[in-house]
Amino acid sequence: PVYKIEDAEQMANEIDVMILCGGSVTDLPQQTPELAKLFNVVDSFDTHARIPEHFANVDDVAMKNKKTAIISVGWDPGMFSLNRLYAGAVLPEGKDYTFWGKGVSQGHSDAIRRVEGVADARQYTVPVPDALDAVRSGSNPDLTTRQKHTRECYVVAKPGADLEKIKNEIGSLSPSALGTVVAEGSSLETYKPSAVSVQAGDLADCIRAYVNKIMEYAVEVLRILPAEVAAIVNRNGVYLSGGVMKIPYVPQYIGTSLGMRQRVCEEPQFATVLGGGVLLRDPALLRHFAKKIED
Repeated sequence: PVYKIEDAEQMANEIDVMILCGGSVTDLPQQTPELAKLFNVVDSFDTHARIPEHFANVDDVAMKNKKTAIISVGWDPGMFSLNRLYAGAVLPEGKDYTFWGKGVSQGHSDAIRRVEGVADARQYTVPVPDALDAVRSGSNPDLTTRQKHTRECYVVAKPGADLEKIKNEIGSLSPSALGTVVAEGSSLETYKPSAVSVQAGDLADCIRAYVNKIMEYAVEVLRILPAEVAAIVNRNGVYLSGGVMKIPYVPQYIGTSLGMRQRVCEEPQFATVLGGGVLLRDPALLRHFAKKIED
C-alpha cells in the first residue's frame, strides 16, 4: 500500500524503521530530521561535503527523541567509505583514490532536474584520464575532486527558459567545479554596470586571505563568549551574511573549519543594509546599540 507522508505521524507505533530514499539536495535534509522525531531512520544522503552538517541536524533530533538514525548508507558514502577506512588502517602510509564512472549519477541528475527551467536532465561522471594515469603510475599525486572527475550535464530546457541562468545554477551545484558565480560590478572600459560568470574555484586564491581573516575573528569571538552563550551557538550553529557567502564553497569551508553547522541568510549581500534599515525604523533599538558602542 501507498501512504501519504502527512499520515506518517499516525503510524509511529506501526513502523520499526523508516528507510528514506529521497534526493540529497532538498528532500533528505528536511525529511530525515523531521522523521527522526518519530521513527528510527536510515537514509542515503550522499552530498559528501555536507555530511557533517546533515549529521549534526539529524543527531540533534534523534538524541532528543531517543531514536536511532543512520545516515549516508549506500555505496559512496557507505561501503566505499568503509573500504577506504580499512585500507587506511592496514596501509597507513599509502593514499586512497576513488574514481566514479563513466556513468550516470542519480543524485546529481536529480539535482539538476530541480533547477528552474529544466524539463529533463542527466549528469555523467567521467574520470579524468590524466588523473587516472597519474595514480596508476604510483606517483601518489595530490588530487582534488575537481581534478579527478569531469561532470558532463545533458539538459533539456523548457520553452522560453533562461539558458544562462540554468547554466550558472547547475555550475553552483557541482562540488567538482566549486560552483559558478556571477560576479557583478562595473566595467573598467565603459564604467557601466556589468557582470561575468566565473568558476568559484578560480576566486579561491583572491579571497583566501579575506576568508581566513573572517575565521580568525570568528574563533576569537567564540573563545570569549560566556559558557552558556557558547553552548547555544554550538548547538544552533553560525549564521553567515555578506556577499562573499554567495560563493558556494565559502559557507561550507567556514562551517567545516569551525566544526559547526552553518546557515546562510537569504540574500546575504543585502544583510547589512536591511539590518541598518531595521535599526533606523526602531529608535529604541538604535539607542540600545549606540549605548553598547559607547560602552
